[in-house]
Amino acid sequence: MKLKGNIVDIPNRKIYKGEITIENGKIKSIEEKHCEENHYILPGFVDAHIHIESSMLVPSEFAKIAVKHGTVSTVSDPHEIANVLGVKGVEFMINNGKQTPFKFNFGAPSCVPATSFESAGAVIDSDDIKTLMANPDIKYLAEMMNYPGVIYDDGEVLKKLEWTKYYNKPIDGHAPGLRGDDLTKYISAGISTDHECFTYEEGLEKLQKGMKVIIREGSAAKNFEALIRLLDEHYENMMFCSDDKHPDDLLLGHINQLCARAVAKGIDVFKVLQAACVNPVKHYNLDVGLLNVGDVADCVIVEDLKNFKTIQTYIDGELVYNNGISIIKHVEFENLNNFNTDKKQVSDFRFESNAKQIRVIECLDGELVTNEIIESATIQNGNLVSNTETDILKMVVVNRYQNDKPAIAFIKNFGLKEGAIASSVGHDSHNIIAVGVSDEAICKAVNLLIENEGGICAISDIEEKVVALPVAGIMSDQNAETIGKQYSELDNMAKVLGSKLHAPYMSLSFMGLLVIPSLKLSDKGLFNGSDFKFTSLEV
Repeated sequence: MKLKGNIVDIPNRKIYKGEITIENGKIKSIEEKHCEENHYILPGFVDAHIHIESSMLVPSEFAKIAVKHGTVSTVSDPHEIANVLGVKGVEFMINNGKQTPFKFNFGAPSCVPATSFESAGAVIDSDDIKTLMANPDIKYLAEMMNYPGVIYDDGEVLKKLEWTKYYNKPIDGHAPGLRGDDLTKYISAGISTDHECFTYEEGLEKLQKGMKVIIREGSAAKNFEALIRLLDEHYENMMFCSDDKHPDDLLLGHINQLCARAVAKGIDVFKVLQAACVNPVKHYNLDVGLLNVGDVADCVIVEDLKNFKTIQTYIDGELVYNNGISIIKHVEFENLNNFNTDKKQVSDFRFESNAKQIRVIECLDGELVTNEIIESATIQNGNLVSNTETDILKMVVVNRYQNDKPAIAFIKNFGLKEGAIASSVGHDSHNIIAVGVSDEAICKAVNLLIENEGGICAISDIEEKVVALPVAGIMSDQNAETIGKQYSELDNMAKVLGSKLHAPYMSLSFMGLLVIPSLKLSDKGLFNGSDFKFTSLEV
């Protein structure tokens, strides 16, 4: 097989007309010669950090869409399913992904449960990490979110790091806002990347101290604009990732979108492609070809180096996407789940109080971080309730692994004027998380998810809509087009109910993410992520 066109030689910063000969899945020769084709041939894109689960698709269905955008490989952290199902969940992701030609590279989740301040469905301890690291299908230790454990020499955390070093595999970081001496100690523990930088200065310090910085642009967390100026000088030590990508967004684009945005800002195209194609392969030692003679033929043909619209995608020399058609086939699989709680009563969501003021989570659109603000309490019949006029709405987290009392907090900026929305995608432990204008609406939304054993839903005064997620309560058993359409309809309904957030369900899912400051809610209570301890709702 021969591919002809403008060949993009990233290391030598050269583009030339030529012909690539592929035999037995590998590049046999690359010749510079005249041809009529004007498209561009380059190595495939790699997402340097993603939770496949957040696409609400199993790996085999994710692959079918990713190749449409020229992505041939991902560095995938199965952290979400691991918090529901443990090692069994990690094995499900690996086995499902292996049934496609797409190159998933799974890590061993380092923080299951993510903290001791929430209820997860499973535990992965240092002995499990030892077992996982011995598995050649595990490529790295996934994001070490417990950075206080690293800094303060937690024994179990250090064992996980040591087993990873023993097997000579990279260690991914997760340390939003960490600076100074604490950052230095975190890096000295062997942690080599971070995708959580949200300011230019933070990214620069981490680069200067030897970390690889991954520019994240997902459905909820968007740090591209803050960090992209670093790429011009530090392109050899930077990568692109989506971290969390909802299905409707994935249908529109992937890493190719970030390349287009970077080039539009005037950044040299070779530097952009170094970050998008080359650096993840080298850092994680991936079995992904880089368009060299002898490499496996993992490459894409794009229309131009401006929009990076993909014409064809090849993996191991196999055509997997061709002019609008994904050639990756559907894979049959068994739905695994872990859902064990009874339906709730409206009275379960009362919060008896006579407080004048309460602590409120301020949700910031497009950010995982939140603010803690103090607001006036609204009380009816001794019960703290939502106030749609001030946009201070009741939020709850319900333990889905056992019957327990719901945890209650209040949140600003969700904007709902009617009904409620809820999700069993609730990072990190994936308990049920809901926000609404009344206890009745919240209860109805929570119970709808319990009936379906997982999903996302919206409740209005006259309508209820649910997208079932029967795989671990966080993924669909449908294809991307189906789930993307359903999700888009639900997203629109949340906005009709009043939400002004760009991605209300993605934002909701992160309101239980305790490892990101400052104020979040777990199934055990309101949590201050800045000093890592519980705090009171009432002031």
